[in-house]
Amino acid sequence: MKKYLFLALLFLQTIFYAQIENSSATENSFSVKVVVVSKETNIAIKNADVSINGKQFPFSQIYDYYKVTAKKNDELVITHPDFEPVYYTILSNEEIKILVENFPDNNSSYGSFGTKKPKDFYLQYLDSAKYYKAKNIDKSLNFVEKALKNGKTKERNAASYKTLAAIYLHWKQYDLAIYNYKLSNQISENTDTQIALAKAQFLLKDYVNSEKTYAQLESKKLKNYPKTFVLEGLGDVYFEQKKYKEAKNKYNKALKIAQENKITSKITDINSKLATVFSAEGNISKAKNRFTTSLDLAEKESEKRVLEEEEKVADFLNAAKKYDEEIALRKKSLLKTAKIKKDTARILDENKITSQKINYKIGNAYLLKEQYKEAIPFLEKSRAAAEKSKDIVVEKDATRKISEVFASLGEYDKALKNYEKYVTLVDSLYIRKEQEIQQAKRFSKKIAENQNRIASLEKDKKLAESKINLAYKDQELTRENNQKQRIIIYALIGVFLLMTLLAYFMHKNNKQQKLANNLLALKSMRSQMNPHFIFNALNSVNSFIAVNDERNANRYLSEFSVLMRAVLENSDEDFISLSKEVALLELYVKLEHNRFKDKFNYKIHVDKSINLETFTIPPMLLQPYIENAIWHGLRYRKTIGNLAISVNVKDKETLSILIIDDGIGRANSQALKTDNQLKQKSKGMSTIKNRIAILNAMYKDRISVKVSDVLENGEGTKVELLLKKE
Repeated sequence: MKKYLFLALLFLQTIFYAQIENSSATENSFSVKVVVVSKETNIAIKNADVSINGKQFPFSQIYDYYKVTAKKNDELVITHPDFEPVYYTILSNEEIKILVENFPDNNSSYGSFGTKKPKDFYLQYLDSAKYYKAKNIDKSLNFVEKALKNGKTKERNAASYKTLAAIYLHWKQYDLAIYNYKLSNQISENTDTQIALAKAQFLLKDYVNSEKTYAQLESKKLKNYPKTFVLEGLGDVYFEQKKYKEAKNKYNKALKIAQENKITSKITDINSKLATVFSAEGNISKAKNRFTTSLDLAEKESEKRVLEEEEKVADFLNAAKKYDEEIALRKKSLLKTAKIKKDTARILDENKITSQKINYKIGNAYLLKEQYKEAIPFLEKSRAAAEKSKDIVVEKDATRKISEVFASLGEYDKALKNYEKYVTLVDSLYIRKEQEIQQAKRFSKKIAENQNRIASLEKDKKLAESKINLAYKDQELTRENNQKQRIIIYALIGVFLLMTLLAYFMHKNNKQQKLANNLLALKSMRSQMNPHFIFNALNSVNSFIAVNDERNANRYLSEFSVLMRAVLENSDEDFISLSKEVALLELYVKLEHNRFKDKFNYKIHVDKSINLETFTIPPMLLQPYIENAIWHGLRYRKTIGNLAISVNVKDKETLSILIIDDGIGRANSQALKTDNQLKQKSKGMSTIKNRIAILNAMYKDRISVKVSDVLENGEGTKVELLLKKE
């Protein structure tokens, strides 16, 4: 039976509410008593969602009503699975009373005729699912499953699937969140569900469908807060698509509604986002003005909100190269982080606003200013805090920066020591990431199993209903035989479609996990440099110093630091332009030639018709081959050898990169290593082979390498690398 709602507005008579009424004429916040009761029993309904501008207000067990904080013209929204939504514009601190007709009495054990009825735990299950959402996904999903089994109306089923989608959204399972939001909306269309769906599509980076969902909502007649949210969402979508003009248009519309209706949190958010758009457009002046406004507004909200906004502004100042202003602002943030409460600290930590992160960014700003001594204390504080909190990512980054600072200061022993620690941290991070990937696989499998079980509930319900219908129509079995066959066929089709959908999700998840594994492996490989090259280079410097050749030592060290800086800058990239790679190789070969002038001469030739910027190559891919040519071929020659490196056109889409030496050859080099009992085997070749294999798997065979002897007697080595365009 349809439920009807009655809205009764009663002015408060107590002294407490009379005092609040005196302030209702102002624009300040005031308290409002919201009573939601069953009309038949006059018992308070405790499970409703009561919100104003997106902020939820819980039921007070002490006062037996919902005590909300509001301003004049705020929109109150009351929703519940067992009655239709209530929308009300607050004008003063008047009491608001909602009378719900035919609300199910869950406290009674007996029906209308005195028959015993099973107790309804649906609302408790739903509340428990929401409570455990961020704490224990297994418990949360278990309670959703129980709620679905107890959902006797389409409104309840819609609410259950919406809760299920919210759980998946929290755990970043965006595909499953979208699927369940759509299912909830199909059962019972709801604006909040559609907004949540658009947000989930945005988080999945499905901007086309997110824009489509938001646009459909924009065309509807919405209340002020959801309308602001929809316009803001459209602005977010356009910003990610780099449609800055459209983004500003939507943000300004949202800001106008938020300002007219005094939706404070949204005014702050949208000003901040407009600043980000101006920054992306390169309009620094307007961006700074907007950030100043958002920061001032945040000061009026909460310490957490101020820190979040300060982080955005500081990042903007860094991008604008206003390092002094950035440092001053981050130092203020650093003081605030020491005073915040634990709950706020946890939220900030989730947003990566931590003391170690702030210290790291301050140190980095000093580094960019080339104030190296000032950078060291902040970087060391960052590393210490990260080590204490087991934040290995920040610890790794801080250690690398410290190594760079000491290298810039000329303290090479400390630079080397910190670089070695950085390499160790990279290895530790790789191991931990591997463990996290395995955990993620197990987690995804468990999620898929839970979703499969929950999805099967709908199928079980349909099958149960089908059996009941067959029991009632047993006498009409012959006449309805064809219809039953169609039901069975439809059920089988439904099962097949469901299994196909689940198989698709599992296949997609496996592809994502495989991609994550490959990216992690590549990052680890890129982070590994041949330590003996660094030590040999430093030994060369030492040899120059030993013979008082200060000029050559300084020159060699300067060129070596340039090479190291370039290698570190490119260490996080999958591909760099071929021009950068050639420049690195020229510098590397020059350094090696300085060390072994009496062993080889070299020549680097690049076909002038080639536009090196149109080709990309994994950083330092060629260096191990050149290193092998020098160290294992040319170095053992009794006379001066030759090294030739050339880049030529193979065809329109392919380049041929040749590395040819007239050294002693691979076989002779291996025999010589055995004779000298060389126990250390370079991992350069195996690492390169692994890198090429992974990159070809990810980018469709862009690179191929062939190594051969130059002469029939095994002397000389030729490496040919074919590189295709992207």
